[in-house]
Amino acid sequence: MEVKYVSTRNKDDVKTASQAILQGLAKDGGLYVPTEIPKLDIPMEKLGEMTYQEVAYEVMSRFFTDFTEEELKCCINSAYDSKFDTEEIAPLVKAHGAYYLELFHGKTIAFKDMALSILPYLMVTSAKKNQVKNDIVILTATSGDTGKAALAGFADVPGTKIIVFYPKDGVSPIQKQQMVTQTGENTFVVGIDGNFDDAQTGVKKMFNDSELAKELDEAGYQFSSANSINIGRLIPQVVYYVSAYARLLHNEAIQPGEEINVAVPTGNFGNILAAYYAKQMGVPIDRLICASNSNRVLYDFFSTGNYDRQREFQLTMSPSMDILISSNLERLIYRILDNDPAKTKAAYQALNEEGSTDIGKELLSVKVPDFYGNFASEDETKATIKAVYEDTGYVIDTHTAVAAAVYEKYKADTKDTKTTVIASTASPYKFTRSVMQAIGQDHPELSDTSAR
Repeated sequence: MEVKYVSTRNKDDVKTASQAILQGLAKDGGLYVPTEIPKLDIPMEKLGEMTYQEVAYEVMSRFFTDFTEEELKCCINSAYDSKFDTEEIAPLVKAHGAYYLELFHGKTIAFKDMALSILPYLMVTSAKKNQVKNDIVILTATSGDTGKAALAGFADVPGTKIIVFYPKDGVSPIQKQQMVTQTGENTFVVGIDGNFDDAQTGVKKMFNDSELAKELDEAGYQFSSANSINIGRLIPQVVYYVSAYARLLHNEAIQPGEEINVAVPTGNFGNILAAYYAKQMGVPIDRLICASNSNRVLYDFFSTGNYDRQREFQLTMSPSMDILISSNLERLIYRILDNDPAKTKAAYQALNEEGSTDIGKELLSVKVPDFYGNFASEDETKATIKAVYEDTGYVIDTHTAVAAAVYEKYKADTKDTKTTVIASTASPYKFTRSVMQAIGQDHPELSDTSAR
């Protein structure tokens, strides 16, 4: 089965996987989505016996159907190699009544490495497949983690340049240092006045500037994106949910066909959308627990059906989630609106012009009953870090703690005790001061750029 990709705002804009990866963002401002979610027609028991790289091939080959087996396996094996510091690429750790899926064992000790390690290889392969002669200029906005992971992934990759925009007062000290010290002749970093949403909006405007595109083309360049708006970022994230379920089954933590829940700390909505795609492929996932921090825009959306960005922006101890416009939510809204590009375009026109768009609570409950949304305050986040540490000795970072706190709320609300996987999206060492304060071992000499 050949899977194509269509813009959420234009049914006539259809691309192959490699073309969608190269394009990044559709010219009409929409996002590329698969025309259908392929089924994972291989037994979970068999997947449980495979390496992460082998599982990645089984998943990605069903989405990226215009890549040859040799091309895709080369991309996968080049990405998931010794740059990860554990033998298992994404190990599961049982602690405090859940399984923590550790996605932070790459170069930048955050989950963005999982997809951004492979995107440069997918991008270069896509360029060759489509006889692209221009150099690819990667434009990326970051709330903290994507920037460094993208810079590290694309550093000195032939035929590419990368420019990362970040809110200069809205990332942690270590996130900023990781970006501004990145080596590579083709890497550029820009701190902006404003927040992540401002950076992301600016990048989208550059993508949609036809005069700029023409000027770039004449100079031998074209834009693409390394944000999770790029389908080449999103699909690799599906892999780790498939892999996690298969390993739980292999380790006899669950029975064949048994459903699990997944809890994800959510900012730009890409990570939890990948879990939703895994469910659509056939992975037995029941509830998708969408955890917001005190900016709570996604919690309000799933509670009311109203997507409202008109609120005070809060800087929190989980900065990668400090987002009011969750780009990947458009892909879910497109599905909620019956894959209708006209309705999706109208919804986002309202969001851009009026600051909010109302999908309707009843429609949400009918179309996506598998999602549960809640949020964790700063105090709740700190308390969760402390509780997990005191109970088990396991240390989690501030973003993972948001998901763990919301998972506790979910259990209290629903009495559901299914086996649950919590996406652990960053190493606690990336937010040292905040984590140490939370567990009651603060040291004034520590900052989030140093460990004792």
